[in-house]
Amino acid sequence: MQEVSVLAPATVSNVVCGFDCLGFALEKPFDEMTVRNISERTVRIINRDNFGLPTDPANNVAGVVLTAMLAEAEADFGVEVEITKHIKPGSGIGSSSASSCGAVVAVNRLLDDRFSKLELVEFAMEGEKLASGARHADNVAPCIYGGFTLVRSTDPLDIVPLDFPTLFATVIHPQIEIKTAEARAILPSDVPLKTAIRQWGNLGSLVAALAQGDYSLISRSMKDFIVEPVRKSLIPKFDEVKAASIAAGALGGGISGSGPSIFMLSQTQITAEAVETAMRKIYSKTQIEFNTYVSKISPGGVRFL
Repeated sequence: MQEVSVLAPATVSNVVCGFDCLGFALEKPFDEMTVRNISERTVRIINRDNFGLPTDPANNVAGVVLTAMLAEAEADFGVEVEITKHIKPGSGIGSSSASSCGAVVAVNRLLDDRFSKLELVEFAMEGEKLASGARHADNVAPCIYGGFTLVRSTDPLDIVPLDFPTLFATVIHPQIEIKTAEARAILPSDVPLKTAIRQWGNLGSLVAALAQGDYSLISRSMKDFIVEPVRKSLIPKFDEVKAASIAAGALGGGISGSGPSIFMLSQTQITAEAVETAMRKIYSKTQIEFNTYVSKISPGGVRFL
């Protein structure tokens, strides 16, 4: 095989109470990527969009992960990567992870599927390190595995795919940029034990609720006492959007990744669309441009064309 094309989905990480350890994959939006063999042992990046991302592989998340992957495989070829991004960088819905994961899944096929999903996540985390300064896996794991994933540990890496019921996500993306590294910098370095216990309880009950398909418990569990109180100040109208979404029938939600996107989970598509209407009504009164998405939680990750 000389050429592979893939679609790499957007993802939501943290999922309110699961900072750096919980995430899920969306069906849309997604990035399009084509990877082909070249004789020169190098990585070439071609951007087919207008985001102005670096083409130097040392400064591009796809380039970094593919350089590491080809070296590990001792490949006797290089690759040319064409990327058409539909997930805006800095949007909070896994733009960097889509680039990293799409690249490693595609090249793994050129390598006759030499590496496991877990190993692909390890490579993709190097892209997250370049983008945010931290090797976190809560976006790249669902992007590769699909569905909901729990990152039990990053050292050693341990990914737990989770069972979950039918769920729909509504996402609003205000057209402002929040750098992941900057959003991490404002987080508290110490958390009171009482607060941490409340957070652990919510994360445990959310995982149980997903497995049991208990929508009421899902709703009760989506509470964040550590990250959201700090980061929500970076997102205009956050509290209004959250309150209006829950009034429209959403189970709950919060900041997607580092923001500025806000996500809400709903039991049905009809409710998710009503939540979208509520979100749009609030942001239509501002001067901020925005996009909205309604997507079923995708059971699959990066997929081949």
